[in-house]
Amino acid sequence: MSNPRPAQGKMPPRVPVGRHGGTPIRMKGEKLDFKVIKRIFSYLGTKQKILMAVVVLCIFLSSIATIFSSRFLGSVIDDHITPMLANGSTDFGPFIATLLKMAGIFLIGIIATFTQNRIMVVISQSVLKNIRDEMFAHMQTLPVKYFDTNSHGDIMSRYTNDIDTLRQMISMTIPQVISSVVTIISTFFAMLTESIPLLAVVLVCIFLMITVTGKVAGNSGKFFIKQQQSLGDVNGYIEEMITGQKVIKVFCHEDKTKTEFDEKNEELFRNAYSANKFVNMLGPINNNLGHLQYVVLAIAGCFLAVMTAQGFFPEKGFMSIFSLTAGSVATFLGYSKSFTMPVNQVSQQLNSVVMAMAGAKRIFEVLDTESEQDEGYVTLVNAKEVDGELTETPEHTGLWAWKHPHGDGSVTYQKLEGEVRMFDVDFGYVPEKTVLKNITLYAEPGQKVAFVGATGAGKTTITNLINRFYDIADGKIRYDGININKIKKSDLRRSLGIVLQDTNLFTGNVKENIRYGNLNATDEEIIEAAKKANAHSFISRLPQGYDTMLTGNGANLSQGQRQLISIARAAVADPPVMILDEATSSIDTRTEALVQRGMDALMKGRTVFVIAHRLSTVRNSDVIMVLEKGEIIERGTHDDLIAKKGKYYQLYTGAFELE
Repeated sequence: MSNPRPAQGKMPPRVPVGRHGGTPIRMKGEKLDFKVIKRIFSYLGTKQKILMAVVVLCIFLSSIATIFSSRFLGSVIDDHITPMLANGSTDFGPFIATLLKMAGIFLIGIIATFTQNRIMVVISQSVLKNIRDEMFAHMQTLPVKYFDTNSHGDIMSRYTNDIDTLRQMISMTIPQVISSVVTIISTFFAMLTESIPLLAVVLVCIFLMITVTGKVAGNSGKFFIKQQQSLGDVNGYIEEMITGQKVIKVFCHEDKTKTEFDEKNEELFRNAYSANKFVNMLGPINNNLGHLQYVVLAIAGCFLAVMTAQGFFPEKGFMSIFSLTAGSVATFLGYSKSFTMPVNQVSQQLNSVVMAMAGAKRIFEVLDTESEQDEGYVTLVNAKEVDGELTETPEHTGLWAWKHPHGDGSVTYQKLEGEVRMFDVDFGYVPEKTVLKNITLYAEPGQKVAFVGATGAGKTTITNLINRFYDIADGKIRYDGININKIKKSDLRRSLGIVLQDTNLFTGNVKENIRYGNLNATDEEIIEAAKKANAHSFISRLPQGYDTMLTGNGANLSQGQRQLISIARAAVADPPVMILDEATSSIDTRTEALVQRGMDALMKGRTVFVIAHRLSTVRNSDVIMVLEKGEIIERGTHDDLIAKKGKYYQLYTGAFELE
């Protein structure tokens, strides 16, 4: 069974409901929202958390290796090079031993960094897989109105572009930030033990870097959110234009399409430029500040080392804090690089962080969209008759019943007949605009009910209410005497078959597409359904018959053939109620006759609702209802309505045409 086409009209704003974190995430524009980061990390499983602990350990080892390499440099100068130059010694044994120790420390750092990067690939892809799984699973629970009011290309952009921003942040930015924090803290204490005066110089420079980073990054955050939104708009437009490419060429609108795309692409360019122009300035600014710091430290360190060598600073007392050796200066310069570089690296990663926050906001908007509500408790079950009473059975008997539990614990079973009644139904897609007004109708089991009227009169809306794609504002709808609000939506829709004007075939073979109506159908049942739908003949002539692969929504088939497969899909579901929504309006007259015979076989013994512009297809209906501006203005058989010489008569004779 296919989904009905999108209903027209705007929908009210969605109310987000938190998932996977309890509280809806609201981005604050240019500020980092740590609730978002916390929520991202909530997707880490136990295995990933253990791996994350290993990553932190690797980062710690890598940072310690960096610090020790700087300390070894000072030791080489003070303990080996300077004494050897002073004494003229040629004993290189201790010097080589120190170099080997340095090599061992470097090797540990290299292994730790390699391990960290490999593990982060596993962690990031696991998190993204979990997010994609939850997004897709949650998307299946969303109401039809969500897809009616959101561009399909924009939804796809959330699966691709927005999730990719998370990948960059998780796999690269987060390890970099952790590494930077560990390095900064450990290096700070190492510098504190080496030289307090030079540490003061470093802290002043770092304060300047942080100030500049905060000022520059603060201007870009809001534009990253706009950039992701614009990217979604561009993707949505591209998807729409690819789908409608034939229409574009038929009406020669290539230039108009290019102009509209240029406008959207220009907006994306402006937002992307505004988002990145500030952040891309951080690297050069902080690099130059780092070079300036290095020069100042080198001058100040050399000055203090010279003064120390000349005995200006005593070995004890307050002034001893200014005492430095040449090796200490070299060590401290190495520390300053280790201390400054992480700050610069973090500033360069800010664009990835802010972009990921914008992408996460759009992802969590989908996850926070309220699922379709279902308070029904009446279910559809297989039944059999025992001593004149219906009872539930696990076997497929072809007899269906509504299982109705009651408050006192008892359960009753009612045979599925297919009777549909509507009482004084009002409905509007938005509260302030009523689309259907005071709709009252009934369809007895096995009756064929037709709806005719101009576009926008409310024909499709009525069928959308029967299968509860939308819920009524006022009135009642009863199915076999049961208020449909009491019936679980999945069971309600299982009892309904829908054939639309716009067919939707999936990638796979013909057999799989027909079986989509009933996943438990056997090959024999599929062939029988195809014969009933008048589709078996043309399917048998296909290159591989029922195993012929279909791609691109059945592009290798004609419109009529696609429609026949759609009818066969509904036939294999064997529903008691059928909805035919202009199923023959887009095919030629000869093919229509073939499709009509297939539909006639499908409608036999079922309650059927037919929406049609071609009035010749509804002449044999048990009752025809004429809608105008959301109200039923005429009802009766074809002969009755012709005799009345009202709106239906005008439509049928051509005195008035459907618009």
